[in-house]
Amino acid sequence: MSNNAAFLAPVQDDIQAVEALMRSQADGHHPDLRTALDLLLSSGGKRIRPSLTLLIGKMLGASKDRLIILAAAIELLHTATLVHDDLIDGSLLRRGMATLNSQWSPGATVLTGDFLFARAANLAADTNSLPVMKVFSKTLSVIVNGEISQLFASRCKVNREDYFKRIYAKTASLFETSAYTAAMISPVDEDTVDTMRRYGYQIGMAFQIVDDILDFTGEQSTVGKPVGSDLRQGLVTLPALHYIEKHSDDTDAQALINGQCLNDTQITRLVDAIRCSNAIQISQDEACNFVQLALNGIHNQPNNQLRQALEDLAEYIVQRKL
Repeated sequence: MSNNAAFLAPVQDDIQAVEALMRSQADGHHPDLRTALDLLLSSGGKRIRPSLTLLIGKMLGASKDRLIILAAAIELLHTATLVHDDLIDGSLLRRGMATLNSQWSPGATVLTGDFLFARAANLAADTNSLPVMKVFSKTLSVIVNGEISQLFASRCKVNREDYFKRIYAKTASLFETSAYTAAMISPVDEDTVDTMRRYGYQIGMAFQIVDDILDFTGEQSTVGKPVGSDLRQGLVTLPALHYIEKHSDDTDAQALINGQCLNDTQITRLVDAIRCSNAIQISQDEACNFVQLALNGIHNQPNNQLRQALEDLAEYIVQRKL
């Protein structure tokens, strides 16, 4: 399997159209919103979510114009969540570039995120599909509820069910929506729509698990934040869960099991232990299992370039490196 983004090839021109539509959302508004949007869109990223929407919609015969609008709505919603996330987390860098909140006041940053949410909703409405609008609205509610739960209820919690609910809300829900809504506006039956929804869910779960692995396997100079930063914030992710399940006699693991939040020395010790254990590989295997389910689900689709691109996308997700 390749670690490059070969899945982008069939939709490269469409992605450019999506970005142009996203940039146009600041037209007629305050010039600083244009500046902010340009900054956010120039910060890189593989545009995985809109690519997912475009690939599925093209494979299933959706209208190109509606797909461009839907993909722009999806990516603008994602961008808005990143603006608020960076502010909440106090992140000064994203993908090696300065975040909006590192340059603007908290108030201006919040308002910019709100503007992007509003424009994303407007684009979703432009698909002229009430079911799509309902799914879009529900997804935003799931994401926000997940963030609130993470802030107030998930700290220092060693619980597999809580973890999977959290990564669904944080990440997989938008992947699911990206795939689901593309199928919804395509001329296909309900079984195919549900197959695509499940594909999006499964690769979304894998995506976040791999992100959580990279949080342990990267180096601070590359990641731009301390290794094991989630655990340092009290968030127990899958590699930590696997380690704790296998090493419950570890005094630091035992403290977490007992509901205690660890001090810096304990966290550094636990992060090093996780990095040296097989918990990383076990977590990677779990991400690969989600991807295999996704691949199995689309196996009956016509074997063409677009299905191959969806297979490449699923495989890329578990092959990602820093």
